[in-house]
Amino acid sequence: MRFERIPYCFITATAAVVLLAGCGEKHAAMPQHTPEVGVVTLAPTAVPVTSELTGRTSAFLDAQVRARVDGIVLRREFTEGGLVKQGQRLYKIDPAPYIAKLDSAKASLAKAQASLVTAQALAERYKVLVASNAVSKQDFDNAVASQAEAVAQVASAKADVQTAQINLGYTDVTSPVTGQIGISQVTPGAYVQAAQATLMVTVQQLDPMYVDLTQSSLDGLKLRRQIQEGRLTTSGANAAQVELTLEDGRVYPEKGKLQFSDVTVDQSTGSVTVRAVFQNKDRVLLPGMFVRARIEEGVNSNALVIPVQGVSHDQKGTAVAMIVGEDGKAAMRPIVTSGMVGQNWIVEDGVKAGDRVIVEGIDKVRPGMPVKAAPAHLAPASSVAAGA
Repeated sequence: MRFERIPYCFITATAAVVLLAGCGEKHAAMPQHTPEVGVVTLAPTAVPVTSELTGRTSAFLDAQVRARVDGIVLRREFTEGGLVKQGQRLYKIDPAPYIAKLDSAKASLAKAQASLVTAQALAERYKVLVASNAVSKQDFDNAVASQAEAVAQVASAKADVQTAQINLGYTDVTSPVTGQIGISQVTPGAYVQAAQATLMVTVQQLDPMYVDLTQSSLDGLKLRRQIQEGRLTTSGANAAQVELTLEDGRVYPEKGKLQFSDVTVDQSTGSVTVRAVFQNKDRVLLPGMFVRARIEEGVNSNALVIPVQGVSHDQKGTAVAMIVGEDGKAAMRPIVTSGMVGQNWIVEDGVKAGDRVIVEGIDKVRPGMPVKAAPAHLAPASSVAAGA
């Protein structure tokens, strides 16, 4: 019987293959490790409902000072851009023609009063004479009528005097409000007319200030529906707080209050005007500034919130969250969000109270994979209280 000698290198390679195969079978037989994830159990939470709107500032009072009599402007008595008081004289219009008219009206009044004295005396004398038939009844009636006419002429003359005095007073052009005055539209020597209502200057009250914001009618409709359904509570009319962000990105230190919302929708833009009022002691706000406002419209006491770590988006851009089902397996849920509060998404649909949302270790799991759930350890900034 003949034996062939097998090379040593071949025996070594064959043994290695056998050993590796055995190890592979042993490794395949080992159970897979169940990943541990941190979860947040959803519960109804009270969160503020806010709106981000844009708008522009406007003066609380905007008074256009216009000419009320015709005449030449003699002088200007204010500094452009300065503060003026209510009743302060701003311009002086040449009063000479109106002084003459007042004197003429006073003279006409004196003449009418003298005529009245004569008419009254004649009527009194005829009253005695008509009783003794010394004068005719017709003459007495004429005397009484002349007396009444003289009374009317006195009343008309008094009205003329009053009108002349008013027009003379209009030659002193005064400020109707207390505020900051703008650029003068006329100079000394200019001719102004009451019929044309010549604009002379504008005075604006800048403390407080109005902020006129624009809100879409759709957002307003959603807000009213949430209030009617009881999902949203407000603190009453005209009490919502407003926070203002200026053009340079800084937050205005004073909080404003919502005054009213217009009831008419602009057909060209589909929006309504929302007006808020702000204190402006330091004159930081000027008319016409572009601003952004954050309005606290109410409180949603039954909101569900998910920390930002637990929300992602699929390839279509839909917001999704991974939850741990009752069977202990991970499941993907599409959700509908309606904004953020702090570091949390406010969820309108897709999850319910009691669901366990994965917020830690989400990269370790796939839908349908068994997981071991444990309470997540989140930073304080992720809490709703911190965001609110």
